[in-house]
Amino acid sequence: MTDLTRCRWAANADDLDKHYHDHEWGVPVIGDDRHLFEMLILEGAQAGLSWSTILKKRDGYRAAYDNFDIAKVAAYDDAKQAALVANPNIVRNKLKIKHSINNARGMLKIQQEFGSFSNWLWNFVDGQPIINHFQSPDDVPAQTELAKTISKALKKRGFGFVGPTIIYAYMQGVGMVMDHTVDCFRYQELISKG
Repeated sequence: MTDLTRCRWAANADDLDKHYHDHEWGVPVIGDDRHLFEMLILEGAQAGLSWSTILKKRDGYRAAYDNFDIAKVAAYDDAKQAALVANPNIVRNKLKIKHSINNARGMLKIQQEFGSFSNWLWNFVDGQPIINHFQSPDDVPAQTELAKTISKALKKRGFGFVGPTIIYAYMQGVGMVMDHTVDCFRYQELISKG
């Protein structure tokens, strides 16, 4: 797959980033609350770091966070939180870890109220991804009004590390928006599926 044209951020990336770009980024994640939770935690952990750093720690996160079982993470106590802070296989930021546990609790409440987190989240885009047609990566925004709206809604429910820039990256990652540039091979593949 070396001759394929990719989005600029993945063009000269390592194999892990290329695989993420080629198989996950921009693909709609609907009905899978565990995966939506995983991506929310990883995007929050990424704040101030590179996505490449987070991808390299992804397996460590899956092991440390019980494969992102929402109910298990929501039940983490102070001892588990301390163990996470000491875990070299994840980003050992106390505030990010505290909010990841709190976000699991918030997600459980949304599941109780709406049937699933997926139902609640995808309602913001009427259940359909927003397909963008950006010519250049310079055209891709860091955040949008919709990301601000979702960020505010999450913060109102007590979530942390969900600012509009993090949420827009999250929306890209879980396919709520498709931001592959038009010259990228994934652009055509994803719009033909939509």
